[in-house]
Amino acid sequence: MPRQPDQAKRRDLIDRVRLYMIRHGLADLSLRPLAQALGTSDRMLLYYFGTKERMVAEALALDERRPLMRARGVLGPPGSPQDPAGLRRFMEESWEQFRAPGLRAALPLYLEIVTVSLLHPDRYGPLMRDLLTEWTGLLTSAFRDLGMTEARARTEATLLVDATFGLLIASLAEDDRDRTDAAFHALLDRLEPGWHVT
Repeated sequence: MPRQPDQAKRRDLIDRVRLYMIRHGLADLSLRPLAQALGTSDRMLLYYFGTKERMVAEALALDERRPLMRARGVLGPPGSPQDPAGLRRFMEESWEQFRAPGLRAALPLYLEIVTVSLLHPDRYGPLMRDLLTEWTGLLTSAFRDLGMTEARARTEATLLVDATFGLLIASLAEDDRDRTDAAFHALLDRLEPGWHVT
């Protein structure tokens, strides 16, 4: 009977893989140099994760700092915002989490994954698609709770998620936090009036 992987060691490896990817990026990620940096072997990484793509997906999915982890709790019943102002406050708090130094350091890696997922959807496409789909699904539910139809709720959620993600990515190139923050708040100024159900 094959020996079961040590789950504590596996989790430790996932955490260290994530830190390595944040520092070195994904484009040149190779198992042998990664394993050497982590003090293990490429065979051991494959033993724990099966493939490089699965390892990358797990390392990113288990990042507890992600605002998505908090959003799952806040946007689910019974904590979902009860009015447009509450939803706006939630988005502003999420934006601040994204802009925090620890999470901001990981944003270039997410941009890299977006690019790779477009070029090689068979490798990393599901990772980014699932991330955006989950945010959109959570916000769709929140908009439905405000009284919107399913179609309108999904449209509003898609607009909000895609525009916010675009601003986050653009902020990496511009490196002008004040201007990006102002643009995000201007976006909410324009969208929030449309969240009122008449």
